[in-house]
Amino acid sequence: MKDLVVYLAGEIHSDWREELKQKVEAKDLPFVFVSPQTEHDLSDNIGEIVLGEQPGPYYKDRAASDINNFRTQVLMNKADIVIALFDEKYSQWNTAMDATTAINRNKPLIIVRPPQAIHALKELSTKANVTVETIDHAVEVLAYIFK
Repeated sequence: MKDLVVYLAGEIHSDWREELKQKVEAKDLPFVFVSPQTEHDLSDNIGEIVLGEQPGPYYKDRAASDINNFRTQVLMNKADIVIALFDEKYSQWNTAMDATTAINRNKPLIIVRPPQAIHALKELSTKANVTVETIDHAVEVLAYIFK
């Protein structure tokens, strides 16, 4: 079996992606990981980097969003699996959008969310294939594919 591509949706401020990747590598599982742009400044400024200075903050955000959404669409279309991590600290709008996109594209979806978010994410969780509370749980779900 070829390597499966996993799109890692979620906040970009912590190292959760690296933690998950290391745990998957320790189990010698055949996955390749892709994600939204995790360099926050690059993500915020890519519109002006590509198109030049914009006439105001609305246009700067719009230009960056167009390019970030393009990147996300390309990578999510290539993904075999999506993992969407919700945490307690950061705003989760992009994560919710990516999880919904995965559902609408019929991509297998694992949601990782803390117990405090059960109520807030109840509808999204029931649409996901699997909802777990920790990265370790998500890794075990990935490992089960090959058992």
